[in-house]
Amino acid sequence: MQKLYPLKFQPVFKDKVWGGTRLKSLLGKDFAPLSNCGESWELCAFAEEVSVVSNGFLKGNELTEVIEIYMGDLVGDKVFDQFGLEFPLLVKFIDTNDYLSVQVHPDDATARKQHNANGKTEMWYIVDAQPGAEIIAGFKQNVNRQTVQKHIENNTLRELLLARPVKAGDVFFLPAGKVHAIGAGITLCEIQQASDVTYRLYDWDRPGLDGKPRELHIEKSLEVLDFKKASEFNLPYQPKPNGSVNLVKDQHFTTNLLNFDHKIESDYFMVDSFVLLVCLEGGFEIHYQGGSEKIGPGEVVLLPAELKQVSYIPFAPSRVLETYIG
Repeated sequence: MQKLYPLKFQPVFKDKVWGGTRLKSLLGKDFAPLSNCGESWELCAFAEEVSVVSNGFLKGNELTEVIEIYMGDLVGDKVFDQFGLEFPLLVKFIDTNDYLSVQVHPDDATARKQHNANGKTEMWYIVDAQPGAEIIAGFKQNVNRQTVQKHIENNTLRELLLARPVKAGDVFFLPAGKVHAIGAGITLCEIQQASDVTYRLYDWDRPGLDGKPRELHIEKSLEVLDFKKASEFNLPYQPKPNGSVNLVKDQHFTTNLLNFDHKIESDYFMVDSFVLLVCLEGGFEIHYQGGSEKIGPGEVVLLPAELKQVSYIPFAPSRVLETYIG
């Protein structure tokens, strides 16, 4: 069997009522024939969406086919034992010309019971934000079901929500149950559990792409909401020059931020998982035993679990999200 290598994939572009055009201008995504694009799904393998390899001898194969052949060598033995052919994460870029709905996601137990699906814990890295762009993340104070329901009925839900302006480089962690919404004028990278289960509490009284109001899920939302005051808005962190800083460490995934302007070495001997690399800025070359692969801004690479020692050589100062399970 031929040896694995860093895998790239064909993005899947999603038309959204709130979508913009900055995925093309900022990240070089060609989403034609769409006039605008709300989401670019970079890597996924669940439900009806399965990423297709775009480089090397595996080009044209679906991710699930590659997992079936290489199993733990690709995703890690523990990951394969737990998830089988299902890839546990979804990586996407999002670009907004309008607010997303105010929404919440269920945890694993609820999602499996109600939808036979995973829950949805996620994180955001803000790639770009227009002046005044804001994020909603959590409640301003402790509330309860009755209070939230009353404000929904009175169309005053926003009064309860914690909203602040954001800038490029801000990082958010959104565990299942945390109310949230992305404002207009924001481009971000989202790393999340492989799930598309979303409950909408409010959709700004606007029509969907079909001209009709989109469905709300008030009762389901009230069942899964975390009603406590948000303990934090965005995650504080200090970038480490030519090194790594941890952003998120959760049972569902760990994400670090790499910043480097010269060659760095990475080893993953303590990680029984694939590693995802999202190039946010700059560009670099991955050197591994057997070859190399170039990565540019806006590209996502899956580093197979069997590649334990790699070097990253930048073409320009680079900023990279590094994510794995464990």
